[in-house]
Amino acid sequence: MSNLARFNPFHELRDPFSDDFFKGFAMRPMYRLMEGEPQMRLDLTEDEKNFFVKAEIPGVKKEDIKVSVDGNQVCLSAEVKKEKEEKQGSKIIRSERFFGSISRTFTLDESVDQAAALAKYEDGVLQLTLPKKHNGQSHILKIS
Repeated sequence: MSNLARFNPFHELRDPFSDDFFKGFAMRPMYRLMEGEPQMRLDLTEDEKNFFVKAEIPGVKKEDIKVSVDGNQVCLSAEVKKEKEEKQGSKIIRSERFFGSISRTFTLDESVDQAAALAKYEDGVLQLTLPKKHNGQSHILKIS
């Protein structure tokens, strides 16, 4: 009879007080010090005539931001390029790079008048003014 060992994905978790258990978690404090992926935070408000969007996209160039509006669906996307280098004297201690894209898509209650929409990007904040496009009065059908 041969000795077969079954694969157990929870092997490391069986004894929380063993040395192997803590080795996997030894790097966790380091991860807290590292910057995470960039995120896009949104504020969406409205009045009777417009929707207002404020999106925080720090460190992105205006040319790398794309806004598309299709009816009542709005899509914001940006290409993010981030490089960070720490030096001590002439020695490089740490060098990090992040290249990627971030996006947010959301649906509004009403369609947007695309021709009158405005976009402004300043100090890492994208501001959109999206006028509501009224599709006419609501109509109640009489059931016969």
